[in-house]
Amino acid sequence: MAKLYFYYSTMNAGKSTILLQSNYNYQERGMDTLLYAPSIDDRYGIGKITSRIGLSADARIVEQGFDLFADVAKQYANNKKIACILIDEAQFLTKLQVQQLCKIVDELNLPVLAYGLRTDFKAEPFEGSLYLLALADNIVEIKTVCHCGRKATMIMRLDEQGNRVLDGPQIQIGGNDMYVATCRQHYNSGVIK
Repeated sequence: MAKLYFYYSTMNAGKSTILLQSNYNYQERGMDTLLYAPSIDDRYGIGKITSRIGLSADARIVEQGFDLFADVAKQYANNKKIACILIDEAQFLTKLQVQQLCKIVDELNLPVLAYGLRTDFKAEPFEGSLYLLALADNIVEIKTVCHCGRKATMIMRLDEQGNRVLDGPQIQIGGNDMYVATCRQHYNSGVIK
Protein backbone atom coordinates (compact mmCIF):
# COMPACT_ATOMS: atom_id res chain seq x y z
CA MET A 1 0.00 0.00 0.00
CA ALA A 2 1.36 3.40 -1.00
CA LYS A 3 2.05 6.10 1.57
CA LEU A 4 2.75 9.83 1.77
CA TYR A 5 6.13 10.51 3.37
CA PHE A 6 7.24 13.92 4.60
CA TYR A 7 11.00 14.29 5.05
CA TYR A 8 11.66 17.56 6.87
CA SER A 9 14.62 19.41 8.27
CA THR A 10 16.29 22.77 8.56
CA MET A 11 18.49 24.24 5.84
CA ASN A 12 21.59 22.37 4.68
CA ALA A 13 20.57 18.92 5.91
CA GLY A 14 20.79 17.26 2.50
CA LYS A 15 17.09 16.97 1.60
CA SER A 16 17.64 17.41 -2.13
CA THR A 17 20.56 14.98 -2.08
CA ILE A 18 18.40 12.33 -0.41
CA LEU A 19 15.57 12.99 -2.89
CA LEU A 20 17.95 12.58 -5.83
CA GLN A 21 19.38 9.39 -4.31
CA SER A 22 15.86 7.98 -3.92
CA ASN A 23 15.13 8.89 -7.53
CA TYR A 24 18.32 7.13 -8.65
CA ASN A 25 17.41 4.01 -6.67
CA TYR A 26 14.05 3.71 -8.43
CA GLN A 27 15.55 4.33 -11.86
CA GLU A 28 18.38 1.85 -11.27
CA ARG A 29 15.72 -0.83 -10.78
CA GLY A 30 13.97 0.04 -14.05
CA MET A 31 11.17 2.08 -12.50
CA ASP A 32 10.18 5.57 -13.61
CA THR A 33 9.57 8.51 -11.30
CA LEU A 34 8.01 11.93 -11.48
CA LEU A 35 9.96 14.78 -9.90
CA TYR A 36 8.35 18.11 -9.00
CA ALA A 37 9.90 21.39 -7.90
CA PRO A 38 8.33 24.78 -7.20
CA SER A 39 8.80 27.54 -9.76
CA ILE A 40 9.58 29.95 -6.92
CA ASP A 41 12.94 28.25 -6.20
CA ASP A 42 15.02 29.40 -9.16
CA ARG A 43 18.48 29.29 -7.55
CA TYR A 44 19.69 26.64 -10.03
CA GLY A 45 17.15 27.26 -12.78
CA ILE A 46 13.42 26.67 -12.89
CA GLY A 47 12.50 23.01 -13.22
CA LYS A 48 15.73 21.74 -11.65
CA ILE A 49 16.34 19.90 -8.42
CA THR A 50 19.95 20.51 -7.43
CA SER A 51 21.87 19.51 -4.33
CA ARG A 52 24.76 21.43 -2.80
CA ILE A 53 27.08 18.51 -3.63
CA GLY A 54 26.42 18.89 -7.35
CA LEU A 55 23.74 16.30 -8.13
CA SER A 56 20.79 17.49 -10.21
CA ALA A 57 17.76 16.32 -12.16
CA ASP A 58 15.03 17.90 -14.24
CA ALA A 59 11.65 18.31 -12.57
CA ARG A 60 8.13 19.25 -13.50
CA ILE A 61 7.30 22.77 -12.35
CA VAL A 62 4.75 23.41 -9.60
CA GLU A 63 3.13 26.82 -9.43
CA GLN A 64 0.48 28.22 -7.07
CA GLY A 65 -2.61 26.80 -8.83
CA PHE A 66 -0.98 23.67 -10.27
CA ASP A 67 -3.08 20.51 -9.85
CA LEU A 68 -0.64 17.80 -8.78
CA PHE A 69 -3.25 15.04 -8.81
CA ALA A 70 -4.43 15.83 -12.35
CA ASP A 71 -0.86 16.00 -13.65
CA VAL A 72 0.24 12.76 -12.00
CA ALA A 73 -2.93 10.96 -13.11
CA LYS A 74 -2.32 12.06 -16.72
CA GLN A 75 1.37 11.06 -16.64
CA TYR A 76 0.56 7.72 -14.98
CA ALA A 77 -2.16 6.92 -17.53
CA ASN A 78 0.53 7.26 -20.24
CA ASN A 79 3.28 5.41 -18.32
CA LYS A 80 2.43 2.61 -15.89
CA LYS A 81 6.16 2.23 -15.10
CA ILE A 82 5.90 5.31 -12.85
CA ALA A 83 6.56 3.95 -9.38
CA CYS A 84 7.10 7.03 -7.19
CA ILE A 85 6.39 10.76 -6.99
CA LEU A 86 9.12 12.98 -5.49
CA ILE A 87 8.50 16.58 -4.40
CA ASP A 88 11.32 19.03 -3.61
CA GLU A 89 10.83 22.15 -1.46
CA ALA A 90 7.42 20.85 -0.36
CA GLN A 91 7.06 23.67 2.16
CA PHE A 92 5.94 25.87 -0.76
CA LEU A 93 2.90 23.70 -1.55
CA THR A 94 -0.58 24.92 -0.71
CA LYS A 95 -3.03 23.08 1.53
CA LEU A 96 -4.94 21.98 -1.59
CA GLN A 97 -1.76 20.63 -3.20
CA VAL A 98 -0.95 18.59 -0.07
CA GLN A 99 -4.49 17.20 -0.22
CA GLN A 100 -3.81 16.31 -3.88
CA LEU A 101 -0.72 14.37 -2.77
CA CYS A 102 -2.97 12.37 -0.42
CA LYS A 103 -5.30 11.68 -3.34
CA ILE A 104 -2.35 10.44 -5.44
CA VAL A 105 -1.49 7.94 -2.70
CA ASP A 106 -5.08 6.90 -1.96
CA GLU A 107 -6.54 6.76 -5.48
CA LEU A 108 -3.54 6.02 -7.72
CA ASN A 109 -1.73 3.88 -5.13
CA LEU A 110 1.57 5.66 -5.85
CA PRO A 111 3.98 6.51 -3.04
CA VAL A 112 4.79 10.21 -2.61
CA LEU A 113 8.03 11.38 -1.03
CA ALA A 114 7.89 15.09 -0.14
CA TYR A 115 10.98 16.93 1.12
CA GLY A 116 10.92 20.35 2.74
CA LEU A 117 11.53 22.70 5.61
CA ARG A 118 9.35 22.53 8.70
CA THR A 119 9.52 26.21 9.64
CA ASP A 120 10.72 29.56 8.35
CA PHE A 121 13.25 32.02 9.82
CA LYS A 122 10.61 33.29 12.28
CA ALA A 123 9.96 29.72 13.56
CA GLU A 124 6.56 29.78 11.83
CA PRO A 125 5.35 26.80 9.80
CA PHE A 126 5.04 27.02 6.03
CA GLU A 127 1.58 26.17 4.70
CA GLY A 128 2.80 23.07 2.85
CA SER A 129 4.75 21.81 5.85
CA LEU A 130 1.88 22.41 8.23
CA TYR A 131 -0.46 20.22 6.19
CA LEU A 132 2.19 17.61 5.44
CA LEU A 133 2.82 17.28 9.18
CA ALA A 134 -0.93 16.86 9.67
CA LEU A 135 -1.67 14.49 6.75
CA ALA A 136 1.46 12.46 5.93
CA ASP A 137 1.45 8.75 6.71
CA ASN A 138 5.11 8.85 7.74
CA ILE A 139 7.11 11.83 9.00
CA VAL A 140 10.89 11.59 8.93
CA GLU A 141 13.30 14.15 10.35
CA ILE A 142 16.55 14.65 8.45
CA LYS A 143 19.02 15.89 11.02
CA THR A 144 21.82 18.41 10.75
CA VAL A 145 23.94 20.20 13.33
CA CYS A 146 24.40 23.72 14.65
CA HIS A 147 27.88 25.24 14.69
CA CYS A 148 28.04 24.24 18.39
CA GLY A 149 27.52 20.56 17.58
CA ARG A 150 23.95 20.29 18.88
CA LYS A 151 21.06 19.27 16.65
CA ALA A 152 19.95 22.20 14.47
CA THR A 153 16.19 22.71 14.57
CA MET A 154 15.89 26.38 13.60
CA ILE A 155 16.71 28.58 10.60
CA MET A 156 18.18 32.06 10.87
CA ARG A 157 17.98 34.53 7.99
CA LEU A 158 20.97 36.82 7.56
CA ASP A 159 21.44 40.16 5.86
CA GLU A 160 24.36 41.03 3.54
CA GLN A 161 26.61 41.75 6.56
CA GLY A 162 25.82 38.42 8.23
CA ASN A 163 23.50 39.90 10.87
CA ARG A 164 20.29 38.14 11.92
CA VAL A 165 17.09 39.32 10.23
CA LEU A 166 13.92 39.25 12.34
CA ASP A 167 11.35 40.68 9.93
CA GLY A 168 10.45 40.33 6.28
CA PRO A 169 8.47 38.15 3.93
CA GLN A 170 8.21 34.45 4.76
CA ILE A 171 9.55 33.42 1.38
CA GLN A 172 12.87 34.79 0.23
CA ILE A 173 14.91 32.35 -1.81
CA GLY A 174 18.56 32.06 -0.83
CA GLY A 175 21.35 29.72 0.13
CA ASN A 176 24.17 29.55 2.65
CA ASP A 177 24.83 33.28 2.24
CA MET A 178 21.34 34.08 3.53
CA TYR A 179 20.36 31.24 5.88
CA VAL A 180 22.03 29.23 8.62
CA ALA A 181 20.73 26.24 10.58
CA THR A 182 21.10 26.54 14.36
CA CYS A 183 20.00 24.93 17.59
CA ARG A 184 17.16 26.68 19.44
CA GLN A 185 19.56 28.27 21.97
CA HIS A 186 21.65 29.95 19.27
CA TYR A 187 18.54 30.87 17.29
CA ASN A 188 17.12 32.68 20.35
CA SER A 189 20.43 34.41 21.11
CA GLY A 190 21.08 35.29 17.48
CA VAL A 191 24.60 33.78 17.58
CA ILE A 192 25.63 32.11 14.31
CA LYS A 193 29.31 31.27 14.97
